[in-house]
Amino acid sequence: MERLPQGTRRLAVQLRTPLGLELLWKVLTDYDQLSSFIPNLSSSSVVSRKNNCVHLVQVGSQQLLGLKFSAQVELELTEHRPEGLLRFRMIKGDFRRFEGSWRLQALPDGTSLLYDLTVQGCMGMPVGLIEQRLRSDLSDNLLAVEQEALRRQGPQ
Repeated sequence: MERLPQGTRRLAVQLRTPLGLELLWKVLTDYDQLSSFIPNLSSSSVVSRKNNCVHLVQVGSQQLLGLKFSAQVELELTEHRPEGLLRFRMIKGDFRRFEGSWRLQALPDGTSLLYDLTVQGCMGMPVGLIEQRLRSDLSDNLLAVEQEALRRQGPQ
């Protein structure tokens, strides 16, 4: 995690998995189903798609200090399939800044999956409070993608 000016945080987490890149790509780009396996993602739906550009609306929610916190973002996501890269940026939403990428890279024994997020909370949103939660959520999200890919792969 990197602390940037004005309450902005950049977080990155990487997972090495024996699963194939194609399977992981299919899981990550199944946008309408993401909320069925990504923790704290209440909904995810495609608003429009034009070539490799996808417009999504997502709502996340979780408990923080006994309070339910909910945030909505409208994302523009660009699929760079040959590079194994999904870039996203917030068009509108409950943050001042929310952007990042998913990067998949084939390895001799599987795939490397890297999730990179830069987030800046709105005024009154205590970044220090959600910082630790964001850190654990990123790891949980990667593991959830891997678990969903394993489920879709079926028994070996």
